[in-house]
Amino acid sequence: MSGVMMMVIAIVVLGGAYLLYGRYLEKKWGIDPKAKTPAYELEDGVDYVPADTNVVFGHQFASIAGAGPINGPIQAAIFGWLPVMLWILIGGVFFGAVQDFASMYASVKNKGRTIGYIIEEYIGKLGKKLFLLFCWLFCILVVAAFADVVAGTFNGFSQAADGTAAKITANGAVAMTSMLFIVEAVALGMILRYGKLHKWVNTGIAIVMLVAAVAVGLKFPIYINQSTWHIIIFLYVLVASVAPVWSLLQPRDYLNSYLLIFMIVAAIIGIFVSNPQCHLEAFTSFNVDGQMLFPILFVTIACGAVSGFHSLVSSGTASKQIKSEKNMLPVSFGAMLMESMLAIIALVAVASFATGEAEAAGLTTQPQIFSGAIANFLTAVGLPYNLTFTLINLAVSAFALTSLDSVARVGRLSFQEFFLDADTDEENMGPVKKLMVNKYFATIITLVLAYLLAKVGYAEIWPLFGSANQLLSVLALVACAVFLKKTKRQGAMLWIPMVFMMAVTFSALGITIYKLSSAFVTTGLSLGNTLQLIFAVLLLILGVIVAIQGIKKLMEPEKTKKTDKVVA
Repeated sequence: MSGVMMMVIAIVVLGGAYLLYGRYLEKKWGIDPKAKTPAYELEDGVDYVPADTNVVFGHQFASIAGAGPINGPIQAAIFGWLPVMLWILIGGVFFGAVQDFASMYASVKNKGRTIGYIIEEYIGKLGKKLFLLFCWLFCILVVAAFADVVAGTFNGFSQAADGTAAKITANGAVAMTSMLFIVEAVALGMILRYGKLHKWVNTGIAIVMLVAAVAVGLKFPIYINQSTWHIIIFLYVLVASVAPVWSLLQPRDYLNSYLLIFMIVAAIIGIFVSNPQCHLEAFTSFNVDGQMLFPILFVTIACGAVSGFHSLVSSGTASKQIKSEKNMLPVSFGAMLMESMLAIIALVAVASFATGEAEAAGLTTQPQIFSGAIANFLTAVGLPYNLTFTLINLAVSAFALTSLDSVARVGRLSFQEFFLDADTDEENMGPVKKLMVNKYFATIITLVLAYLLAKVGYAEIWPLFGSANQLLSVLALVACAVFLKKTKRQGAMLWIPMVFMMAVTFSALGITIYKLSSAFVTTGLSLGNTLQLIFAVLLLILGVIVAIQGIKKLMEPEKTKKTDKVVA
């Protein structure tokens, strides 16, 4: 199959899913455009801040994309292009997009509260506590992995054969541009909040800022080593995760979303012009180098089809910025389908290389393979390879960086919420509890643990990320299914995704624990593998308990008591 045919199928399936299935879900669940959203009802200028649809979409898409939809399909391609493509399209529509929409919908209907509060309200306090602990551990894992990925992408030096340090111009350009993005985001935040300009004027300003940052970054790269970047990145995340969302998070994601969308559009144009041929087999085997298609394929592709992390963004930050309930469909369902499109592009990218061709060209990592393939496609349009390769690298690094402060904020909120209940009197809390719910203390303890884990290196902890991420999806689906049942809404469309993802994640985590335990008995474990084993066991235990509690609620017969709570 050609790259063009893959793209045509993806565009038809994903576009049709938005117009048909997305609108069907809107009708089934009930959207009230006149309802006052939490962004207005609880506006505080920090987390609850009303924003235009395109701004919230930019935040949602830039936050959820991460490195997953690029890395996952390329890694999973060992099983052939057909199973990868089928899972991206089927999973993206019926699993991922439904989960993201349901999570945002449940949150907006519950004062913008997170999935943790949804679990407390409809499943119980113990379930909420365990879920928030799970989320906090997961966020530490993600921040550690993504911070190390970004620091490696920004690293301005490589070790030459003679032991001297050689400058990496592409990394220096990416680092400079990314830092400029942050400075420009603060300025754009002021414009968006106080300028009161038309949204198309804001869009024009954002695009000018974007082009200027790229131009300056390419002209004046900065060279800083990876260890120093670790410190800089964590200091940035510390500030970003406690600052008002309008001052940095919203405008920074708004800026980056244009870069990411430009990259996707350019890649699609490049594919249609160059029409790359597929050099992958349609299907290889159910067992490739000791990796079984089930559950590895579904864990590896992750964000391109379904990701539990998306539910944290949908309910943790984006839901607090929604101006009208009618905006939920494009922001949540639409952003997920856009991510599935990116995953299909990544599949076309890796399929365009013949066996050994990418490695021979010096493209050894998934982001390099992706960037090299897209640069190849765009040479057919007349663009120079080196320039486009650098620009695509910049966009890929933006995926990981934009996820960092969002997941750190979610981790901070999860830690705070762990010590708060719906009936907590925040005015008369003891000194210890006041410290635990303090946003600065919660942020610092989260980031300190993530920093220590990041020093181990993302390669050591990345394998566990996929399993933990998909288990989080199970818990989000369970919580949303219970919410829909308790509020007398149709939730049957969540059941099959929920049961299937349970089978996937429990199998994957079980395999991970078995392998690490066997290695511990025979040869002992490194620090990285020891941390993986501890996290895997904790996450599995917490996940199973919360899932069981949720399923019990789903199995309960319908009650007709007047005390049953229905959210309008």
